[in-house]
Amino acid sequence: MRAGFILLLVLHGLIHLMGFAKAFGYAELPQLQLPISKGMGVLWLVAGVAVIGAAVLLAVAPRAWGMVAIVAALLSQIVIVSAWSDARFGTLANILLFAAGVYGFVAQGPFSFEAEYRRAIAAHPTPSVAAPLVIEADLHPLPDPIQRYLHAVGVTGQPAIRSVRVVWQGRIRGAPDDPWMPFTAEQVNFIDDDSRYFHLRASKRGVPVDVLHRFEAGTASMRVRLLSLFPLVDARGPEMNRAETVTIFNDIALLAPSGLANPRIRWEALDDRSARGFLTIGAHTVSAVLVVDDAGDLVDFISDDRLLASPDGKTFTPTRWSTPITGYRAFGGRRVMHGGAGVWHAASGSYPYIELEVVDYRVNE
Repeated sequence: MRAGFILLLVLHGLIHLMGFAKAFGYAELPQLQLPISKGMGVLWLVAGVAVIGAAVLLAVAPRAWGMVAIVAALLSQIVIVSAWSDARFGTLANILLFAAGVYGFVAQGPFSFEAEYRRAIAAHPTPSVAAPLVIEADLHPLPDPIQRYLHAVGVTGQPAIRSVRVVWQGRIRGAPDDPWMPFTAEQVNFIDDDSRYFHLRASKRGVPVDVLHRFEAGTASMRVRLLSLFPLVDARGPEMNRAETVTIFNDIALLAPSGLANPRIRWEALDDRSARGFLTIGAHTVSAVLVVDDAGDLVDFISDDRLLASPDGKTFTPTRWSTPITGYRAFGGRRVMHGGAGVWHAASGSYPYIELEVVDYRVNE
């Protein structure tokens, strides 16, 4: 669809060059019956270049294209109005260009979740010393299942993970009877200070939905906007902080497993396939059971400390939460989960609310 729209814009921009050619006598164009002055011809040229420039930016730098598209649509419409009887049908293309430009600006401009996400990551301080190597002695205090998991993913001999960046794709829904929404997402975690930034873009019946999670200094927020403009959810407060503390623990276990060897996580051995861990961040201590199979792969993470938010994000219900893992693969020398799901085990029955896979995975950048 985007390729077709880009082609439409290029054609629309090229058509504007006809006005320039007529004004300067470069071509006989009987389809343009009204006379065009040289000054207006220059404006036709500028509008055409602006429209084509917007098309190029949409193709190669979509974060920068919104404002250019808005200006291009306005310039184009000015010259169309000046030759209305000849060029009025170009108004439809300008309406589409203007609407797309406005959405591009609110979705990726300076006030967007996208921009806020990028600024938060860029502002995070860079560690002054290199990450230490994880050695076998770091694993000795851990329960046997956790040791087997860390050996299976190969953390020993590798630098400890201080930051992780993950790109996801998958589908998500709010309730078991809601339709699935396809999404793409990116997150960055800074393990040393438990900062987490997660930006998701989904599509609900073809309408874009934008989500931003932030967790800093033990304080969490989750905001949702329709069309990147209209607020739907603004969840925050002590219950949200507790819920996202569980998410931080889950991220460490699945995406930064070397962090499981950090002494700040207290462990309780359960059996030869599972152990319970306790993580404290700020005022909240949460726990989870990590389940490891015979091959040493972590296959599930189960917590009763996660809270299920209401659709408006105002109320929270303690609900068992698990993240079964469906596969592993190597990214840049690191073996990590590749696919998985998030499951709510509600009183009415268990259901997956998110299914996702890792598209890209990078650490310590």
